[in-house]
Amino acid sequence: MKKIVSLLLSLAMVLSMCSFASADSLAGTYDIKVWVANEIVDLTKKQIENFNATNDLGIVFNATIEAQGEGDAATAMVTDVDAGGDIYCFAQDQFARLIQAGALAKLGQGAAKTVQEGCDADAVKAVTTSDGTMWAYPLTADNGYFMYYDKTVIPEEDIDSLEKIIADCEAAGKNINFEMQTSAWYLASFFFGTGCVSVWKTDEAGKFTSVTDTFNSDKGLIAVKGMKKLLDSPVHVSSSEIAGFANNAAVVVSGTWASADAKNMLGDNLGVADLPSFEVDGQEYHLGSFFGFKLMGVKPQSDPVKAAALHRLAQYLTGTQCSLERHAERGWGPADLAAKADESVANDPILKAVYEQKNYGVVQDAIHGSWWDTAKVIGDGVKAAATEDDLKAVLQKYEDDIAALFTLDTSALLFVGAWNGWNNADTADTYYLKDGALTLDVPESDYMGGRIVAPGSWDTDKGFAQVTTGAELIKDLGAENPDNNIVFAEAGNYTLTWDGTAITIVRN
Repeated sequence: MKKIVSLLLSLAMVLSMCSFASADSLAGTYDIKVWVANEIVDLTKKQIENFNATNDLGIVFNATIEAQGEGDAATAMVTDVDAGGDIYCFAQDQFARLIQAGALAKLGQGAAKTVQEGCDADAVKAVTTSDGTMWAYPLTADNGYFMYYDKTVIPEEDIDSLEKIIADCEAAGKNINFEMQTSAWYLASFFFGTGCVSVWKTDEAGKFTSVTDTFNSDKGLIAVKGMKKLLDSPVHVSSSEIAGFANNAAVVVSGTWASADAKNMLGDNLGVADLPSFEVDGQEYHLGSFFGFKLMGVKPQSDPVKAAALHRLAQYLTGTQCSLERHAERGWGPADLAAKADESVANDPILKAVYEQKNYGVVQDAIHGSWWDTAKVIGDGVKAAATEDDLKAVLQKYEDDIAALFTLDTSALLFVGAWNGWNNADTADTYYLKDGALTLDVPESDYMGGRIVAPGSWDTDKGFAQVTTGAELIKDLGAENPDNNIVFAEAGNYTLTWDGTAITIVRN
């Protein structure tokens, strides 16, 4: 946290200077770290080498390219912004979290205009906060899911019906791989198919303030009834791995990142389509989906000239040429409008399935980080349900858990640590915060660490990153502390106070 704060204090001056860095002043060699998905590490290296050879600004990047998945990059950045990639790719749902952590640099007016004019309109919204500030570059416009299927098992006339697909797979003894119990991202498809919404609002700093969620409703009940048909089938497997085709699957619901492997595995027998419809009480509902974008961010820099040079590179890497190269090599769908209009992209049958499914999709805006685990358990609850009342109880628990994300109950929070076995279901008064405060003895141990949690849950734990007063009493372990633990420098008696936003530590 101290590193982040010190960096943020200098950003106002740095960002104001970045927009005035002229092209003539950018010449030089810059050592940088770039984080991209493993699949495009080699390609990105070639693209940066080409940028070095072709840009007329005299910019040369000595780049270290590291594999870092878009889903994990935000956590790594938030843990230690200083150690993170100077340029990095991330999933759209991590946008607000990265702004809050001070891990994204604003785009200057010129860069923002380039994005505004040259990218998919929904992608532009995805990188823009409510005050009109643009914080990242759209990388892809394909971050959704659709259906890959084996044409020798699923006839084309059946691909629009979930019930027929289930029957075909059961008859052939083949699996349907669809992440209903291990991913809220996929599970939401049934709810969106019946018209349910889950819309999260943030303030200008990226902090979540409210949610409008209708999963617990008559429409939500229809959704879980349809979901149960799939979950109760013996051929259902909760997976999105395309390797499932080598392990008895006839259907895999996944995304474009799996397209190259799917083609290699099924060859001419590969079919692709938007998701099917399901039927409840005589009415059909087309499965919905999340649709989002992969984004590229630039880390705030203390050197405004280097910052300006990095923004030039980010524009190049997300531009037309590089977008077409990623499509040609990995099948990724561009956010760049010129690349999207290219014949090779426009005629790609896999991207056609992506965009057809987008017609039934929900553009993925910022979502509270705890929602993913909160919603994921719906799948297990639906599978275990024996009656309609059981299904209603699953939805009610989900609603209660969502509401709890915006309710601070200090009497229900406790501090857990290495010396009490990290037991977050502990009921001993010793560790509970009373009126937001706790006085405890920290014993000598090999690892004097802990953090504040709700009983039985790690979803909204509070620790090192939230300590604003008394930071000198704890250790800053940087990347060695990925779990956000408060690690005391010395044994002793301490009082911790949580006010809903920050932690204060005092040694008694």
